[in-house]
Amino acid sequence: MFGYIVMNKPEIKFKDFDLYRSFYCGLCRELRERYGVTGQISLTYDMTFVILLLSGLYEPPTRKGTTRCVIHPVRKQPVRKNAVTEYAADMNVFLAYYKCEDDWKDEKKLLSFLYGKLLREKEKKAEERWYRKVDRIVSLLHELSEMEKSEEQDVDRVSGCFGKIMEEILAYREDMWEPVLRRMGFFLGKFIYLMDAYDDVEDDVKKGNYNPFSTRYIMEGFDEEVRQMLIMMMAEVCREFEKLPIIKYTDILRNILYSGVWCRFEAVSGKRKKEQEKEHV
Repeated sequence: MFGYIVMNKPEIKFKDFDLYRSFYCGLCRELRERYGVTGQISLTYDMTFVILLLSGLYEPPTRKGTTRCVIHPVRKQPVRKNAVTEYAADMNVFLAYYKCEDDWKDEKKLLSFLYGKLLREKEKKAEERWYRKVDRIVSLLHELSEMEKSEEQDVDRVSGCFGKIMEEILAYREDMWEPVLRRMGFFLGKFIYLMDAYDDVEDDVKKGNYNPFSTRYIMEGFDEEVRQMLIMMMAEVCREFEKLPIIKYTDILRNILYSGVWCRFEAVSGKRKKEQEKEHV
């Protein structure tokens, strides 16, 4: 369900892109060091956003270095890591495991089943470090699963459940900024869930999988309806973001929140529009 909280690369400065990449590579290395290659495969852009947001807010000591990897075997890549990177790596592996479990239950995806088996022991380590937070997230994941099994048609209710999961992830500390981060995470989670449902609706209908838009996607004006929902979600996210006293990485974070998150929507809606035009020719 992840992969939507990304930057708009053509609209970002080279120096900011390099900075973003250094945190992304830092997360990649942290996953490798803590969980091996199996954990490294779970790397997501969404968690890179979480690292930048929380690092910008709390400004933890950040270690800088360089590394080589399979993708960049010749030239060393700059790497930045800190305490938030460690937290994000744990959350990344934990969520990847439950995503595999969900895919196996819903669609019997063999690759997800096998990857989930490999992640199981590693996911337990993340649970041990953040047991109270993980207990809350697991409870919400089960609640979400039950809603999907009963084919809940209330889009606000089902997306809100995933919003509460993202709430927990952004609530890194119990401090004065927790309420703002929770509200930001809630609406960001709703955006991710709605965007994922919009992206997958045709495939889900063909496969007989649950999707909250399954009875609405063929209706006239569906794309604009979803666009307005997403705009409302991101308006709330951005409103909360602007309350945070972040000085570092603001250009990157604003690129993601005001522009990057719309890249996938525009790609999906554009493709759908072309297909509809072909049908009417």
